[in-house]
Amino acid sequence: MKILHLISSPRGAASFSIKLGNAIVEKLQAVNPDSTLITHNLVESPFPHLEEVHINSFFTPLESHTPEFAEAIKHSNEAIAELKDADAIVIGAPMYNFGIHSSLKAWIDHIARAGQTFSYSEKGPEGLVKNKKVYLAISSGGVYSEGPMKPYDFTESYLRSVLGFLGMTDVTVYRAEGLNMPDLKEVALDKAIESIAI
Repeated sequence: MKILHLISSPRGAASFSIKLGNAIVEKLQAVNPDSTLITHNLVESPFPHLEEVHINSFFTPLESHTPEFAEAIKHSNEAIAELKDADAIVIGAPMYNFGIHSSLKAWIDHIARAGQTFSYSEKGPEGLVKNKKVYLAISSGGVYSEGPMKPYDFTESYLRSVLGFLGMTDVTVYRAEGLNMPDLKEVALDKAIESIAI
């Protein structure tokens, strides 16, 4: 098994999404002792936010690429190759302002490419990244999986939607939530880790 672990928290060792993501990886490795692991900290080594040169490089045929386009598309090509090569993808996603951190959004913007990870035909869109198992390690200060704040959760819903659009529909979510709530914060991470079933 080839595991791709993506970190998108700027909190380092204090991050609950990193701790939860690491626990998922450890469980995967325990079940698959011969697995290989690639870890990317998207905050420490961020993907550039899309600019005109990136978008133009995506939509310009390879034979017409200038040196500038070749450089601009490099991040995207490498990320897509890693994604397609992986069997399992673990994505750490702390909730910020009800959504994902911008570092993870930048990665998504580089992997979501027509003709590479999705296509359109007369039948509509088709995701081209198939047969992957995805695990989301979501952390949040409040409780968003249920209750009155559930409509504000654009983290899980967005990730499920965009990953599903690219063909990754086998998604399991683990949450460390209520991390800023006095009655939940002491047990939130342990409860999330205990729920991991690989």
